[in-house]
Amino acid sequence: TGMATRGVSAEVSEQVYAALAAFANFGFPESHSVAFAHLVYSTAWCKVHYPAAFTAGLLNAQPMGFWSPQSLVADAKRHGVVVRRPDVSTGRAAASLEPESGPAGGTAGRDSGTPIPSGTAAVRLGLSSVRGIGSDAAARIEAGAPWSGMEDLVRRAGITRAQLEALATAGALDGLDSRRQDRDRDGRTQAGRSVGRRALVWGAGAAAQATADRLPGVVTGAEPPTLPAPTPWEEVSDDLWSLGMAPDTTAMELARPGLDRRGVVRAAALAGRPAGDRVTVGGVVTHRQAPESAHGAVFLNLEDETGMVNIVCSRGAWVRWKPVARACPALLVRGRVERSEGSMTLVAERFEPLPLGPVPSSRDFR
Repeated sequence: TGMATRGVSAEVSEQVYAALAAFANFGFPESHSVAFAHLVYSTAWCKVHYPAAFTAGLLNAQPMGFWSPQSLVADAKRHGVVVRRPDVSTGRAAASLEPESGPAGGTAGRDSGTPIPSGTAAVRLGLSSVRGIGSDAAARIEAGAPWSGMEDLVRRAGITRAQLEALATAGALDGLDSRRQDRDRDGRTQAGRSVGRRALVWGAGAAAQATADRLPGVVTGAEPPTLPAPTPWEEVSDDLWSLGMAPDTTAMELARPGLDRRGVVRAAALAGRPAGDRVTVGGVVTHRQAPESAHGAVFLNLEDETGMVNIVCSRGAWVRWKPVARACPALLVRGRVERSEGSMTLVAERFEPLPLGPVPSSRDFR
């Protein structure tokens, strides 16, 4: 009607309308792909030039996207980013940046607003990432820092016993531990660190007595007995309970000596394997996907301490191995290497459970 009122003939109008209809068949996919390509390029640029800031931004945008905080942190570390635990005295409510060369548990986290040069920043995990510490409590802890001890946290920030125990388990109270030993520049766990955390967890019950309605100095039972050091596996379990991730050592790293003896190939080593080679890989399942366009095939992603492996499971293989492939949080997969246009996948032929204890949960069929 609009074209007719402007003197356009019916024949030309039909031709124009047919062209518009034809464009509609691919116009949306085209615009979608252009927008997505721009997003991919922009984020890739940020990841290359500002990897720490990129990681902090993604962590602060959770929950979102395809990858869990564990995968984001592990990938950042593989690309040279230093990731530090939350800290009640130097950290912030959200993930933040601090100088990589600064003390891991010192005052570097409270910068004066001076921009940190690219490539020299470390990521400090946010206090709100600790189990049971919501945004309000994290904001109170950030605003009231520095803290003299757990009793101070209870009295001024209103932190509960359960929250204190979670903060201690996550390592966020390490700076308050008088028994602590010096850390290395990466802030990784050293001898005595985890024993100190257990002592802090013990003391949380006593410190929780120091509420604002009670007189200072009446806390009793704060001195812990001699506590056994946790095993490395228990440390990983503690991290997963308190943070939902293992920012230092992961279960896959602990299991690697045994996997090496079995000939299990690391993800990073698959780049040197030719197409058609049959290998066994192992890792924690991050995703399971079954697109309608895949005609019954299921796609899995395994993550070990060196990277990711894309697994393709045919319809027949999925039917055969579904009880294992769907239920187990970590898997050993035997399959055939396939390469196409620069990408590599493993076509699964056999699945086997990989016992690792607690691991981050997968994001399946989303």
